[in-house]
Amino acid sequence: MKKILLIIPYFGQWPEWFPFYLESCRWNPSIDWLFFTDCPLPNCTPPNIRFVNFTYPQYQQLISERLNISFTVEYPYKLCDVKPAYGLIHHEYLAGYDYFGFGDLDVIYGDIRGFYTDDILCHNTISTLQDRVSGHLFLLKNEDRWIHAFQQIPSWQQLMTHPQIQGVDEYWLTRVLKGYRLLPSALLKLWGLIDPYKRHHLFKERFASPLVEWPWMDGTYNYPDEWYWYQGKLTNEFGGEFLYLHFMNWKSSKYLPKRFGDKAAWETLPHLIDPALTDLSQGWCISSKGFTPLPAKATELFYSLAKH
Repeated sequence: MKKILLIIPYFGQWPEWFPFYLESCRWNPSIDWLFFTDCPLPNCTPPNIRFVNFTYPQYQQLISERLNISFTVEYPYKLCDVKPAYGLIHHEYLAGYDYFGFGDLDVIYGDIRGFYTDDILCHNTISTLQDRVSGHLFLLKNEDRWIHAFQQIPSWQQLMTHPQIQGVDEYWLTRVLKGYRLLPSALLKLWGLIDPYKRHHLFKERFASPLVEWPWMDGTYNYPDEWYWYQGKLTNEFGGEFLYLHFMNWKSSKYLPKRFGDKAAWETLPHLIDPALTDLSQGWCISSKGFTPLPAKATELFYSLAKH
């Protein structure tokens, strides 16, 4: 089985839903996570997650030294622009892995190996979006070309040190790997014969994010509101199994399309997590109402998944 390492620097305070995130990682024991953080070590950490203690100023210094830039941006969210360079910044941790990647914390994972089989893990990079790099989960082959791929971005040093977010992880890295998003696939394949950075990538829509600019699987903007997790499996009220749920537009209105209102659902909740959720291994529901116990109707959906 090919080995995967996900690298996630995170500074400040763990989000309220972090125990649910960790539980979804626990049920993916063949995937490893590596955190660089100044947050306290969580209780009952899964064995496939490692935490390395760093302050944010120390991490800024590490970035500056490894990339030979002056990274002094004061807010950690700017690390989104540094994601494509994690393989170079943390090269000493990559030994023995076939792939490394980056992701976000506002996700709940399903059965990752159910989607990323060894047959899939032959591509140079793997995105969960059809038209661009997916900043919430993206994999790169552990080879020098892909560790250094971000250096093909024009003026990457200036972009990474700019005081504002520049979309290096999604927009600019996509330009390196795919060129212009609307380029016909046949022309892109031909381009790949000339440019080695545009060969053998998998960009596949996994429908992980509700309430976004593009439609749901049926072509409408009628997204499932209830998602269900149980012992490593993730489904929703419409059925089917999913790689992960990215709930960005429930927790924040920053990127919420106006068609869905001005306020994100969780911004108005008095409590995000139902106090009845004490044994996370028994599953939960994630919806616009936060984290709540599984409804009775979810049992049939998980039974259907088990049969397949």
